[in-house]
Amino acid sequence: MSVSPSGLAPVFVPRIWGSRSLAPFFDSALAASEPIGEVWLTGDSCAFASGPFRGRALGEAWPYLPQEWTGTLLRGMPRIPLLVKFIFPEQKLSVQVHPNDEYARQNEAAAGGTGKTEMWYAVEARPDAELRLGLQPDVTPEGLRQALAGADVERCLSRLSVKAGDAFFVPAGTAHTIGPGMLLCEVQQHSDVTYRVFDFNRKNADGSLRPLHIAQALDVMRFGPQRGEKLPGVQIQTGSLHRTYLAACSHFATEIWEFAETIDAKTCPEHFELLIFLSGAGRIRWGSQSMPFNPGEAWMLPATVGDYRLITESSTKLLRTYVPDLERLPREFAAEGLNELQRSAILRQ
Repeated sequence: MSVSPSGLAPVFVPRIWGSRSLAPFFDSALAASEPIGEVWLTGDSCAFASGPFRGRALGEAWPYLPQEWTGTLLRGMPRIPLLVKFIFPEQKLSVQVHPNDEYARQNEAAAGGTGKTEMWYAVEARPDAELRLGLQPDVTPEGLRQALAGADVERCLSRLSVKAGDAFFVPAGTAHTIGPGMLLCEVQQHSDVTYRVFDFNRKNADGSLRPLHIAQALDVMRFGPQRGEKLPGVQIQTGSLHRTYLAACSHFATEIWEFAETIDAKTCPEHFELLIFLSGAGRIRWGSQSMPFNPGEAWMLPATVGDYRLITESSTKLLRTYVPDLERLPREFAAEGLNELQRSAILRQ
């Protein structure tokens, strides 16, 4: 079977807290009937828009992708391990938390049995944009219950302002909420298990309150020292490519690439990679073939594509993510010119 970079068609997911505007990536008419909160780029229902699997849903095609596509590290996985989304919040999301893999395996088998560690990259943000990430260090389970009783849960979480270019790491067990006025690109484990703690008394279309999951949330929530954080980012210039390393953990490694001239790159036979184009336009060239890329698009690059070229027609920014081999990653980072201090700033447990 041939291997080639392949675009993925997005899926638009309505959310009660979503936006009527999907600028700058998508036609806002798609949100005319109900607000869109998430645009899934690598969900099971996202169809291949190009390449040999064109027209087939990713979830349907994934079990048939050969090792040349998935990479040696990921062969045999039942579904694509990375879920990438754009998030368009125009109201606050619920205060929520996600389980880790062990809890999800024991309690959420029907939902896939996978936990959810994630990270966010702020593509755009208004001056007043903020989110809350992690509990204050002195918050106890009893203190959280008292805050729930008084509908004052947000005070229990740490407040962080958000500006374009900021990135945040959100490991499983970290309480959080996202405020309005920003556009995020989220990279996460492929899971949609969310435990709502507080939802600002919002109601469904039928007038019922949206369900909460307080017992499960308290089971998985991390109290005391927190691991969720704003990421420092490590910047490296290689020729015309400006690369910002955001985070690497067992579930994903994520970078931002910025360039105004054509660059050459190469895939790794151990894993596929995803390119999410945030700005700019141009072409992906591999071998004697090429395809155009545009902002808002997600591209899957099979592991054995090898050498490829990004030919840009304007200054381009993209998010690159993949599932790393953590044993090899420090050596790869060293080969890319990162010193030990920089490497430790990227790695997350």
